[in-house]
Amino acid sequence: MRIADELEFRRQMLHLVSGVVVVILLYFNIINIYIIFLMLLLGLILSIVSKKIKIPFIYWMLKKFERPHQIKSFPGKGPLFMMLGIFLALFFFKKDVALASIMILSVGDSLSHIVGRYFGRTKHPLSDVKLLEGSIVGTISAFLGALIFVNALEAFFASLAAMTFEAFEIKAKKHFANDNLILPLLSGVVISIIRSI
Repeated sequence: MRIADELEFRRQMLHLVSGVVVVILLYFNIINIYIIFLMLLLGLILSIVSKKIKIPFIYWMLKKFERPHQIKSFPGKGPLFMMLGIFLALFFFKKDVALASIMILSVGDSLSHIVGRYFGRTKHPLSDVKLLEGSIVGTISAFLGALIFVNALEAFFASLAAMTFEAFEIKAKKHFANDNLILPLLSGVVISIIRSI
């Protein structure tokens, strides 16, 4: 396995595990939206400081899980946007909807990348770089994760919407519409719309 592949695998596994752990902690009320907000603020401060200073443990984590160019430009960008997405999901939606949305982000987004990158063979019709196998597995796994908290109809359409958006390659998406921020919000909106019908 190439170094870049190893890094991406580690990144996606961290994304998956940390997201699921956050969901468990939220579900059992061990943490709440206020703690998520404090974690977000702390992460932002550490990101700013890490651009100037190699903080021992933080720098080791960045070297292990961050893309090299982001260590210099925006250390911890992925986790920060993930925490922001989690915070906004908790702020805007009911707890069950927020938890389902976080599961879609954590499980679906991670597994779609892993399966697409290592096992995908079929070009995705919505993207020049994504592979269809990744999106299919991402949608199924996101559905199963969301199904713990919401009904099957809500879980299916929220997962399908999130993984369809994730497959789109839009230039602006890379700079302004980070998946870690958009996917839980999009999932929550879809579930809320279905509930209102």
